[in-house]
Amino acid sequence: MKNLVEELIMGKHLNEHEAYCLMTDMAREGVNQCQIASVLTIYRMRLPEIDEILGFRSALLDMAHEIKLDADLAIDLCGTGGDGKDTFNISTLTSFIVAGAGYKVTKHGNYGVSSSCGSSDVLNALGYKFTNSESELNQQLEKANICFLHAPLFHPALKNIGPIRKQLGIKTLFNIMGPLINPSRPSHQISGTYSNEVARVYEHVLSENTKNFAVIHASDGYDELSLTSDAIVRCKNGTEILNASHFNLQALKQADIKGGIDIASSSKIFTSILEGEGTTAQNNVVLANAALAIRTIEGGELSSAYQKAKESLESKSALKALKTVLT
Repeated sequence: MKNLVEELIMGKHLNEHEAYCLMTDMAREGVNQCQIASVLTIYRMRLPEIDEILGFRSALLDMAHEIKLDADLAIDLCGTGGDGKDTFNISTLTSFIVAGAGYKVTKHGNYGVSSSCGSSDVLNALGYKFTNSESELNQQLEKANICFLHAPLFHPALKNIGPIRKQLGIKTLFNIMGPLINPSRPSHQISGTYSNEVARVYEHVLSENTKNFAVIHASDGYDELSLTSDAIVRCKNGTEILNASHFNLQALKQADIKGGIDIASSSKIFTSILEGEGTTAQNNVVLANAALAIRTIEGGELSSAYQKAKESLESKSALKALKTVLT
């Protein structure tokens, strides 16, 4: 590992095999933590090349806890985080709305590292029991159309890297890798990215083996359809610009989608929206993202997908999906 770190410091870009070896070295017990911090710092200063991403991804998936879920067609909605916007948990809420609309969701997530409240934080606060049991997750998927794959249970090889990320407190290489290493390998994916450069890399990587995807980066920096500005959306069949007008909605202000100040307040926002007590702005932003996810799965028009998402929220089907996985 020392030699690879030195090459990176000297400005070299790794090939896919070297990146694979570096990631497996980083995951070894007893590895030098300063070297890991050096790698994370280097990739904070420059974006990994596509070959490096592919090598890192292959290594992480090979080291992951294997899981076989009974869903030939499923979608993951997982952003990179690291956009510094401190929104409420839009992608996680969107996941339950999509599940309530009748689509299978295999959500991959983790505790917040560069944000105050990640998907694992809010679900844990609500009483969700994390598991990597294949039978339990398949039961949730059958009954609720959704299951949650808590990253630390599926990527135990990374347990020595987590504390270093937490101490650094900034977005790192693993913000980029997180959405790309869902161990269930879903057929479809929605991924928000904190930069347009990362979005381009995602477009290339996901086009390799994903039936359809949508990679989102908003022009004002959000890693989701924020409805506060135009967003570039890269799909398998091309690129488009989406904003609030495409959903016949009014543009939002950044303050409209601000999250809680801590896990407790974030969890309260989460449940209030599913219980039908969210603000119009909160509802609209999760429905727009859910509509994009539904269209990514089945094609068709955004307007039709939006109506399906709206029915899921207003009928409390999304809330029922949450309650089902909590029991």
